[in-house]
Amino acid sequence: MVHVLGSRILLRPTDPERSRAFYGETLGLAVYREFGTGPDRGTVYFLGGGFLEVSGRADAPPASGLRLWLQVADVRAAYEELHSRGAEVLRPPLREPWGLVEMWIADPDGVRIAVVEVPEDHPLRRRP
Repeated sequence: MVHVLGSRILLRPTDPERSRAFYGETLGLAVYREFGTGPDRGTVYFLGGGFLEVSGRADAPPASGLRLWLQVADVRAAYEELHSRGAEVLRPPLREPWGLVEMWIADPDGVRIAVVEVPEDHPLRRRP
Protein backbone atom coordinates (compact mmCIF):
# COMPACT_ATOMS: atom_id res chain seq x y z
CA MET A 1 0.00 0.00 0.00
CA VAL A 2 1.25 3.49 -0.82
CA HIS A 3 1.67 5.65 2.28
CA VAL A 4 -0.02 8.93 1.31
CA LEU A 5 1.18 11.89 3.39
CA GLY A 6 -1.08 14.54 1.92
CA SER A 7 -3.37 15.28 -0.98
CA ARG A 8 -5.10 18.04 -2.86
CA ILE A 9 -7.34 18.59 -5.85
CA LEU A 10 -5.58 20.42 -8.70
CA LEU A 11 -7.76 22.73 -10.75
CA ARG A 12 -6.48 24.42 -13.92
CA PRO A 13 -9.05 27.12 -14.74
CA THR A 14 -9.52 28.93 -18.03
CA ASP A 15 -9.42 32.28 -16.18
CA PRO A 16 -7.34 31.99 -12.98
CA GLU A 17 -8.26 35.44 -11.60
CA ARG A 18 -11.97 34.77 -12.05
CA SER A 19 -11.62 31.37 -10.38
CA ARG A 20 -9.60 32.81 -7.48
CA ALA A 21 -12.34 35.41 -6.97
CA PHE A 22 -14.96 32.64 -6.93
CA TYR A 23 -13.18 30.27 -4.54
CA GLY A 24 -11.68 32.98 -2.31
CA GLU A 25 -14.46 35.57 -2.24
CA THR A 26 -17.73 33.96 -3.36
CA LEU A 27 -17.16 30.64 -1.56
CA GLY A 28 -15.00 32.29 1.09
CA LEU A 29 -12.41 29.50 1.27
CA ALA A 30 -9.41 30.34 3.44
CA VAL A 31 -6.00 30.45 1.77
CA TYR A 32 -3.50 27.79 2.88
CA ARG A 33 -0.63 29.09 0.75
CA GLU A 34 0.21 30.96 -2.43
CA PHE A 35 3.12 30.49 -4.81
CA GLY A 36 4.48 32.03 -7.98
CA THR A 37 3.65 35.43 -9.39
CA GLY A 38 1.46 36.93 -12.05
CA PRO A 39 -1.97 35.94 -13.27
CA ASP A 40 -1.19 32.21 -13.42
CA ARG A 41 0.17 32.05 -9.85
CA GLY A 42 -1.03 29.28 -7.57
CA THR A 43 -3.38 29.55 -4.63
CA VAL A 44 -4.08 26.60 -2.36
CA TYR A 45 -7.30 26.79 -0.33
CA PHE A 46 -8.35 24.85 2.74
CA LEU A 47 -11.14 22.49 1.72
CA GLY A 48 -12.37 20.92 4.92
CA GLY A 49 -10.10 17.90 5.40
CA GLY A 50 -8.23 18.54 2.15
CA PHE A 51 -6.98 21.25 -0.16
CA LEU A 52 -7.95 22.77 -3.49
CA GLU A 53 -5.13 24.21 -5.60
CA VAL A 54 -6.09 26.71 -8.30
CA SER A 55 -3.04 27.29 -10.47
CA GLY A 56 -1.92 27.58 -14.04
CA ARG A 57 -4.26 28.08 -16.94
CA ALA A 58 -6.14 25.66 -19.19
CA ASP A 59 -7.35 26.18 -22.74
CA ALA A 60 -10.65 24.46 -21.97
CA PRO A 61 -12.77 23.94 -18.85
CA PRO A 62 -12.03 20.86 -16.71
CA ALA A 63 -13.56 17.52 -17.66
CA SER A 64 -17.34 17.53 -17.41
CA GLY A 65 -17.23 14.64 -14.93
CA LEU A 66 -15.32 16.61 -12.29
CA ARG A 67 -17.38 17.35 -9.16
CA LEU A 68 -16.51 18.83 -5.78
CA TRP A 69 -18.36 17.81 -2.61
CA LEU A 70 -18.37 20.29 0.26
CA GLN A 71 -20.00 19.45 3.58
CA VAL A 72 -21.38 22.35 5.60
CA ALA A 73 -23.21 22.58 8.93
CA ASP A 74 -26.25 24.42 7.52
CA VAL A 75 -26.90 24.15 3.77
CA ARG A 76 -29.82 26.59 3.83
CA ALA A 77 -27.65 29.29 5.42
CA ALA A 78 -24.93 28.48 2.85
CA TYR A 79 -27.54 28.87 0.09
CA GLU A 80 -28.56 32.34 1.33
CA GLU A 81 -24.94 33.45 1.65
CA LEU A 82 -23.76 32.06 -1.69
CA HIS A 83 -26.83 33.35 -3.52
CA SER A 84 -26.26 36.84 -2.09
CA ARG A 85 -22.62 36.70 -3.26
CA GLY A 86 -23.67 35.91 -6.82
CA ALA A 87 -22.82 32.20 -6.98
CA GLU A 88 -24.50 30.34 -9.82
CA VAL A 89 -27.01 28.15 -8.00
CA LEU A 90 -27.91 25.17 -10.18
CA ARG A 91 -30.33 23.76 -7.62
CA PRO A 92 -31.39 25.10 -4.20
CA PRO A 93 -31.26 22.88 -1.09
CA LEU A 94 -33.34 19.71 -1.24
CA ARG A 95 -33.46 16.67 1.02
CA GLU A 96 -32.46 13.72 -1.14
CA PRO A 97 -33.98 10.21 -0.91
CA TRP A 98 -30.70 9.06 0.69
CA GLY A 99 -31.22 11.56 3.52
CA LEU A 100 -28.64 14.26 2.79
CA VAL A 101 -29.67 17.87 2.15
CA GLU A 102 -27.89 18.99 -1.02
CA MET A 103 -27.68 22.06 -3.18
CA TRP A 104 -25.64 22.41 -6.35
CA ILE A 105 -23.64 25.40 -7.55
CA ALA A 106 -21.12 25.89 -10.36
CA ASP A 107 -17.73 27.57 -10.49
CA PRO A 108 -16.90 29.99 -13.35
CA ASP A 109 -15.76 27.10 -15.60
CA GLY A 110 -18.92 25.12 -14.91
CA VAL A 111 -17.39 22.70 -12.38
CA ARG A 112 -20.38 21.39 -10.42
CA ILE A 113 -20.11 21.68 -6.65
CA ALA A 114 -22.39 19.83 -4.22
CA VAL A 115 -22.89 21.71 -0.97
CA VAL A 116 -24.14 19.10 1.48
CA GLU A 117 -25.57 19.00 5.00
CA VAL A 118 -25.66 15.73 6.92
CA PRO A 119 -28.79 15.98 9.12
CA GLU A 120 -28.66 14.97 12.78
CA ASP A 121 -30.74 11.85 12.12
CA HIS A 122 -28.62 10.60 9.19
CA PRO A 123 -26.62 7.33 9.60
CA LEU A 124 -23.41 9.14 8.59
CA ARG A 125 -23.62 10.90 11.99
CA ARG A 126 -23.39 7.59 13.85
CA ARG A 127 -20.72 4.92 13.97
CA PRO A 128 -21.73 1.30 14.55
